[in-house]
Amino acid sequence: MWPKPTPTDVFVDRRRRLQQRIDRPALLVAGLSRPRNFAANPYPFRAESHFLYFVGRHIEGAALVVGPAEAVLYAPEPDPEEELWTGRMPSLEELAVACGLPVKPLDQLEAFPEMATLPAQDADSAAQQSELLGREIVAGSGATLDGADAALADAVIELRLTHDAGAIAQLRQAAAVTARAHHAGFRATSIGVREALVRAHMEAAFVACGCVAAYAPIVTTHGEVLHATRQDGILAEGDLLLADVGAETPEGWAGDVTRTWPVSGRFSPTQRAIYEVVLAAQAAAIERVRPGVRFADVHRAAGRALVEGLVALGILSGDPAELAELGAAALFFPHGVGHLLGLDVHDMEDLGDRAGYAPGRVRPPRPGARYRRRDRDLAPGMVGTNEPGVYRSRRIPG
Repeated sequence: MWPKPTPTDVFVDRRRRLQQRIDRPALLVAGLSRPRNFAANPYPFRAESHFLYFVGRHIEGAALVVGPAEAVLYAPEPDPEEELWTGRMPSLEELAVACGLPVKPLDQLEAFPEMATLPAQDADSAAQQSELLGREIVAGSGATLDGADAALADAVIELRLTHDAGAIAQLRQAAAVTARAHHAGFRATSIGVREALVRAHMEAAFVACGCVAAYAPIVTTHGEVLHATRQDGILAEGDLLLADVGAETPEGWAGDVTRTWPVSGRFSPTQRAIYEVVLAAQAAAIERVRPGVRFADVHRAAGRALVEGLVALGILSGDPAELAELGAAALFFPHGVGHLLGLDVHDMEDLGDRAGYAPGRVRPPRPGARYRRRDRDLAPGMVGTNEPGVYRSRRIPG
């Protein structure tokens, strides 16, 4: 299983559709690599997601200018000295053919402050963006845009919110590799091994399929820690192992799957009962998914099913409907049932709630709702996760 690239005409069409939605030129930067501890030892370079959506290639230092009439890619010319270390770089002429648009040397870019842009996520890339545009761009400031930048964000969200056939194909590939990694994790699980060994087998499946992890893998017996970063625990009889692990394709498209399984290979009666409650909540959410349904209603359906299951087990007491209305699910299920999925594992969250929430809707402040990342009406082509859970944690806010 090796990822297949998206056809060039898909990117040509995306740029054309963006041109139809803007009234001034827009500049999208690929970004710069960051040194891990010194300049010659950088982190692996990944281009900014908005750039990837319209170009599909990780071209460090490049900038895409999309105007109402045409799109032009500006890229650094191949550096023979760099090629000694990293291998042959495509010429600008080769990039033009591969990307389906004119490509010019980066030093020929004549940008101006009135160009619209979307902020890069790191300081070095934002500094390059500021220099190109002649105005200050603050790294990671996509949640506070205004003017032309806000209008560009809305246009990009409109395109990326419902995925085209090229995006769906990439997401299917990410999902297939993610599933393969989870099966590898199942097989690697046994009493006496470390969590890290299971993670290693899962990431090995990514590498073997030409992918990387879409986010830092979570492989832990402490599933109550929502984004646990340690994997040094030794698996023991009676443990449950949670794996929140997803693949990213070479074009940047993400998978995101969370599963929990018994280390011994068999649930205890109590574990099985809770597992079935979570499974019922997931099924209830799936049942609500159809065009036109508000995603907040999908979340509430999962929460109601979870409360019903906990009442049936005697963990909660009272009328399930009343308890659900009071927000009792949040005592065990403190986050939203899912989020957008695409080029980012939390797709377009660099733009704050602008992508996840429909205009006029805001994130609720109450527990169990303030971590909800979506509130839009569902439409064909949208992709998101469905991940309810039951957590025993003293850290859950009341």
